[in-house]
Amino acid sequence: MPQKSQIDLSKASAGEVLLKIGAVSFSFNPPYTYTSGLKGPMYFDNRIILSYPEARTRIVDLYIEAIKKDIPLKEIDCISATATAAISQGALVADRLKLPMVYVRPSTKSYGKGQKIEGYLKPNTNVLVVEDHVSTGASMINNVLTIRGAGCKVKYCITTTTLENKMAEELVKEHNVKLIRLATSREIMAIGQKHGYISKAERDAVEAWIKDPEQWDLTI
Repeated sequence: MPQKSQIDLSKASAGEVLLKIGAVSFSFNPPYTYTSGLKGPMYFDNRIILSYPEARTRIVDLYIEAIKKDIPLKEIDCISATATAAISQGALVADRLKLPMVYVRPSTKSYGKGQKIEGYLKPNTNVLVVEDHVSTGASMINNVLTIRGAGCKVKYCITTTTLENKMAEELVKEHNVKLIRLATSREIMAIGQKHGYISKAERDAVEAWIKDPEQWDLTI
């Protein structure tokens, strides 16, 4: 394994930030076991961004840069974060842009007011959905459809990372959403090899997993 190189967080890409603080990690022997029961070599834990102030600031900077580059600001009236993991990112982005924010639960509450959208959502406004990580895309689309069902418009979703899952790509097309990513799994594994987090053989193993996670087997 090559020696890890130093990363300056103040100038780092999203992938470099996530690797530096361990928000994205690799394990091959044994691999990680996911909630679905599938196994794989790459794990995303973007929640820990909050624990590192310099990294947190840099990630929010990158969110704002990406938003200003790819979305007309006049088309964003409100931020909708996906509960629970993206609430923190959504709040930080909304604060930086001086916009209101709501968040969307996975399902409607069975108590109190029985809400699924938390916060005040003004009808007929343009809403940007914020995610922390897109795997299958199910939680992202739940957010999008919930906001649209409340009488608002959603054209864009922005996420810290994405797995480049075929299901997610199909959902994005089906529901006419433009997905903006700070870092993809393939970009992160390339950065990981460059900076000494994984070897060439390990990168190839990750690539095989991305292409077919259900049939993936450790081959390094």
